[in-house]
Formats: sequence, C-alpha cells, structure tokens
Amino acid sequence: MSAVHATAGRREFRISRVVTYALLLIVAVFYLLPVYVIVVTALKSFVEVSHTTPWQLPTVPSLQSFLDAYSSLAPSFFNSVLLVVPATLLSALLGSLNGYVLSKWRFRGADAVFTLLLFGMFIPYQSILLPLVLVLDKVGLYGGIPGLILTHVVYGIPITTLIFRNYYAAVPTELIEAARIDGASVLGVYRSILLPISMPGFVVVLIWQFTSIWNEFLFAVTLTLPDSWPITVALNSLAGSLLAHYEVQMAGALLTALPPLVIYVVLGRYFIRGLLAGALKG
Repeated sequence: MSAVHATAGRREFRISRVVTYALLLIVAVFYLLPVYVIVVTALKSFVEVSHTTPWQLPTVPSLQSFLDAYSSLAPSFFNSVLLVVPATLLSALLGSLNGYVLSKWRFRGADAVFTLLLFGMFIPYQSILLPLVLVLDKVGLYGGIPGLILTHVVYGIPITTLIFRNYYAAVPTELIEAARIDGASVLGVYRSILLPISMPGFVVVLIWQFTSIWNEFLFAVTLTLPDSWPITVALNSLAGSLLAHYEVQMAGALLTALPPLVIYVVLGRYFIRGLLAGALKG
C-alpha cells in the first residue's frame, strides 16, 4: 500500500506542477501581450499601421519610427538624466544617513521621528501640489530641473530611510560600540563600518528610486516648463491632435522604458541579493 500511495503522490505532484506551469505561462503571455503589440506596431510604417491589425507582424520592418521618436524626445531624455542621477544619489545618501542614525543612535523621540517620516510615503501627490508649487515659486525653483530634483529627494526620503533602517538594524551593535571606544566619531563609524557593507542596500535603493523618478509624471508635468520637461511628459506630447502616428508613439514608449529596463537587466541580480540580505526586512 505504501508503494501505491507513493506512486499516487508522485502523480499528483507532477499534475500540480504541470497545472502551475500552465497557469504561469498563461499569466506571462497575458502580461507580455501589450509589449508584443508595442514592438510590432513600432516596427511598422504609418501606412501599414493604418491598414493592419495590431497583432500582425510588419511586412517590412522599419526603424524610422524610432528615429522620429528619438528626434522628438532627445532634449527631454537628457532632462530626465539631469533629473534622475542627482535625485537618486541624494535621496539614497540621505536615506542611508537617516537609517544609520535611527537604527544605531537611539535618542528620545526616535520612534516618533521615524513614524512621521513614514507618513510621507502615504501622502498623495495631488494633495500637496498647490502648496508645493507656491513654495517652489517663492524660492525661485519653479519651472526647472532643480526644483523637481528637490521634490523627488524629499519625497524619496521616507522609503529610503525605511530600507536602510531595516538594513542597518541587522548590523551588530557591538561593532558600533567598538568603533566608538576606539575614538571614531558618528560620521567616522558610518564611513568606516556601515558604508563599506551597504552596497546591497544601496543597489536596492538606487534601482527603486531611479525607476520611480524616471517613470513619474504628475510632478514632472506640474512643476516644470516645456524646456525642462522630462521624457515622460514629452512622450505624452507625441499623441498628436488630429492625426495619430501610433508607430511613433509606440517607438517613443519603448525608448522611454529602455533605461529602467537596462538598469534592471544589469543590476537585477544585485537587487535580489540586496533584498535577501535584509534590505526590506523588518
């Protein structure tokens, strides 16, 4: 009877595994279907887009739509680079310092400060747009990239602080105490002990912030003027008013999505390692 039960158990396991893989395959196809339509449409000419269904492969693939999209999006692409790089680095650095202080230098009211910081993660963008515009206008930062950088740095502090606080909480306090006995200052402890082991946490934060800031639209369209538009806002202008060139719009969407995709492909394994190392635990 035991052999029969074992055989039946293996059969049930195989069936469940086949069903699981089939469901995953269906979900993957459903998820990737819009990507297929975007790629196929971007490789068609305007005439072919007008006379074929979105599912049909292009008769003669063409890259002209990518050239047209790039010529329209190039200035905004560099605006996005000027925005994302400093905003990501600054928010990661500030989050690291905050996480270090809140996890290893306990002071009266530390939990209250941390809780107030976390509230920033749940404040809808729309609720603070008007006062944000007024503040940036008063300090002379409205309409340009610097004001948008400041906004994303401030709005990124809650999530970066949370990640680093939980990451540093796993570091033995004895290391900090030993460094203090040796005469290291607060910043000296951070520089010599925590910073060298923070790469997994920084990778998680940098990927998170880069993707969030690159893809953000509401702040970008509200706080900048046309000359300083990031690429997500410029992409919206490709829609046109009377005659829609869907192939150019699809090509522009692919070009806009390319930098975050490259970041994930290049640093994806480090991202997973950072998560497993405890960057999002706690």
